[in-house]
Amino acid sequence: MDCGICTSKTILLFLSLVFWGAGAALAYVGAYMINSYGNFESFIQNKQTMVPAAIVIGISVLMFIFGLVGCCATLKESKFGLGCFFLIIMVIFAAEVTALVFTFIYQGKINQDLEHSMNEVFEKYDGHNTESQAVDLLQRELKCCGVSDYRSWFNTTWFKNNSTIPPTCCKNQTNCEGHPQLPALLYPEGCKKKLQTFLQDVLTYAMLVVLGFAIIKFFGMLSICVVTCRSSSRRSGYQPLYA
Repeated sequence: MDCGICTSKTILLFLSLVFWGAGAALAYVGAYMINSYGNFESFIQNKQTMVPAAIVIGISVLMFIFGLVGCCATLKESKFGLGCFFLIIMVIFAAEVTALVFTFIYQGKINQDLEHSMNEVFEKYDGHNTESQAVDLLQRELKCCGVSDYRSWFNTTWFKNNSTIPPTCCKNQTNCEGHPQLPALLYPEGCKKKLQTFLQDVLTYAMLVVLGFAIIKFFGMLSICVVTCRSSSRRSGYQPLYA
């Protein structure tokens, strides 16, 4: 077997395995994004921020299928199969670029109206309802207190009725009753800033992963071109100049 053909086929077989690995990794990234948004969905009014996650999940499912197609086409040196594999890679490459664009766009939209929606949820806090559970989860997981800081609670119905801040604001809940006169016992940072940072980190992580796989797809398309050209030259009886 021609050394160039062997090398290119090895690369394509490796890329088929990368497809499966990429599919698993992107499935994890998409699930992580959805889970991350799901935990704090009460504070996010713009549901379009889920679009990049949906695209990533869709790509991951297709990758498992396309990896199998690429493996079979490469082993049989099927010109038709490799052509289909090339189109598949090109479509996925375009989808990944689209996901990157959407992610970049929605990264700037996360902060829009976030403070307003958070104020609405915090205002509904009563210690028992769904909004209360969302607020407690937010403050407990992100180690924050209030929208801007603990003083944001002063304008809420909860504080007006109880004159205390919810215990999830406390650094140590066993020795803290949420009295605003003892701010040293409360988390100093507000939840708005921490939630913004968290969501931005999730999107940045997703962008880097998708970008890495998009680069891999680009080299995969080049490898298919090499295999197809070398196979055609070998079957036609002509010796390519670069051999």
